[in-house]
Amino acid sequence: MLMRTDPFRELDRLTQQLLGTTGTWSRPSAMPMDAYREGEEYVIAIDLPGVATDAIDIDVERNMLTVKAERRPADKADDVQMELSERPLGVFSRQLVLADTLDTEHIRADYDAGVLTLRIPIAERAKPRKIAIGGGSARKEISG
Repeated sequence: MLMRTDPFRELDRLTQQLLGTTGTWSRPSAMPMDAYREGEEYVIAIDLPGVATDAIDIDVERNMLTVKAERRPADKADDVQMELSERPLGVFSRQLVLADTLDTEHIRADYDAGVLTLRIPIAERAKPRKIAIGGGSARKEISG
């Protein structure tokens, strides 16, 4: 139903993790996701813990789905001294090429407990259907 657009995404994620770099709008970090079919819908679940709803941007152009999110630093008082900071900040992005069999006009998005869930219905034209066979009621004889 979908195709990954960047074969080096996992390598980028590991490099960023080792180097401690954060994503920027020009070079966003990857975000983990699951994709599966559930009944008559295709479901994409993306982990975005700590991201505010207004910092998530979802676009569809033709069959390209783009999800961008930004985890911003929490406001801290001036007298706070950070001892440990492991939670990545910055911009996260994911682009997916959706199959023509999905109805991109009716995508639903929900955000709960740090997980963005996109539900994309399977297009009517892609669902299995029976084809009726028409038959002629008049028979013809071949005379020779």
